Amino acid sequence: MTVAIKIDSINKSYGELQALDDINLEIRKGEFFGLLGPNGAGKSTLIGILGGLVNKDSGSITVLGKDTVKDYRETKLSLGIVPQEIAFDPYFNVRETLKIQSGYFGIRDNDEKIDEILDALGLTDKAEKGPRELSGGMKRRLLIAKALVHDPEIIVLDEPTAGVDVELRNSLWEYVIKLNKEGKTIILTTHYLEEAETLCDRIGIMNKGKVVKVDTKDNLINSIDRKLLKVKVDKTSDDLGEVFASYKLDVDDKNKEFEIEVSKNQLDKVLSLINSLDTTILDMNISSPRLEDVFLKLTQLGGGQD
Repeated sequence: MTVAIKIDSINKSYGELQALDDINLEIRKGEFFGLLGPNGAGKSTLIGILGGLVNKDSGSITVLGKDTVKDYRETKLSLGIVPQEIAFDPYFNVRETLKIQSGYFGIRDNDEKIDEILDALGLTDKAEKGPRELSGGMKRRLLIAKALVHDPEIIVLDEPTAGVDVELRNSLWEYVIKLNKEGKTIILTTHYLEEAETLCDRIGIMNKGKVVKVDTKDNLINSIDRKLLKVKVDKTSDDLGEVFASYKLDVDDKNKEFEIEVSKNQLDKVLSLINSLDTTILDMNISSPRLEDVFLKLTQLGGGQD
């Protein structure tokens, strides 16, 4: 498969703080890739280097085979980056802003593309409004529109839904999924792990300036060998605590509910033990690990410089 972005031995420090420590990563053309990590892991610094806004100390990045420093004009044309920070020129309305942004890439007479993006992001009725007249969510939409207006092959979304409403999230993801199906490469950073779990094909997890794990979503989730068993019974029995003494057991005498964490190969044994007790099962739920569990296990909520 063709490599969209190749990151080779990237390092970046701020004084004594090592923000990025020998980052190596390949993102494949056409995939939906999630880049996750706690605050301060280095995600935004890496994206800044990719977009040419932050100078690296060493290493190289290629975009569709072109070096981001030597061939910066070609690589900037291939990239559409949505930053976290919201900043606009207050003197131009939404449509004018997108026309000017198009001009930076030498694109003229692209009203049809602008109309498509305005419609997809729910900005059509705001086209003649200035940024100061837009709500926070609408400003975020305009930021996304600016990144898409030159029709880039690779779209980088750095916390695109931070602080926005559910309607925008749904409309944005509907449009981004459409672009991905058309062959666009999507790179997403987000603190909403359920978004990454739903959308991404592969996921890279960063912590303290390092890439600690890269794998498919399913492989990451399946790497945690446990199930969480929640059971509600009609009464507790004297032998309940004794039977489950080796498990993490928290019994509520009032609600007759308890939870047990078990490995996948122990599940049948535990269910048989519960069934043998002098009690009636009123409710039971067995849940598998989520991406959040993997994230917490790998990062332990540590961090460096973001």
